[in-house]
Amino acid sequence: MIFSETKIEGTFIIEPELLIDERGFFARSFCKEEFDKHGLDSSIVQCNISCNRKKGTLRGMHYQIPPYEEAKIVSCTEGAIYDVVLDLRKDSGTYLRWIAVELTDENLKMLYIPKGCAHGFQTLKNQTRVFYQMTNFFHTESSRGVRWNDPVFGIQWPAGRKIISKKDTQFSEYCL
Repeated sequence: MIFSETKIEGTFIIEPELLIDERGFFARSFCKEEFDKHGLDSSIVQCNISCNRKKGTLRGMHYQIPPYEEAKIVSCTEGAIYDVVLDLRKDSGTYLRWIAVELTDENLKMLYIPKGCAHGFQTLKNQTRVFYQMTNFFHTESSRGVRWNDPVFGIQWPAGRKIISKKDTQFSEYCL
């Protein structure tokens, strides 16, 4: 597995190393030893799948507050997404910065998102599936979000129509 740290502290793009032969390929998509070696939380306790029927579906920006903060490993198993991480850790050197990575069923990239960062994505194709591995269980009372288009962050989303849930449109602007 190839781990490349991004411009957001503790956020990594993870690429599987493919073992290719005439049958196709084989690759590890998770290895506790590799994650531990890079100082990443490897205590996966829950996995989720998001099925998105339409191109332009936007989900985010979500996170959980203490004591139920979670790190995530996100991958796209069908289709393509524009995946966004926003650093909300006030003690971080990358506080309020964001990055975006295209995850597809073809490039097989994964994104490791540390605790304290918000996450969201926009689908780039119809029929897109996203797979999440989480280091904490979902707790409704700790679930939070910030507006996907909050000018404080200036996240540059792909152009075009956006399909957004009522819940995601009702997050308030971020207070500095």
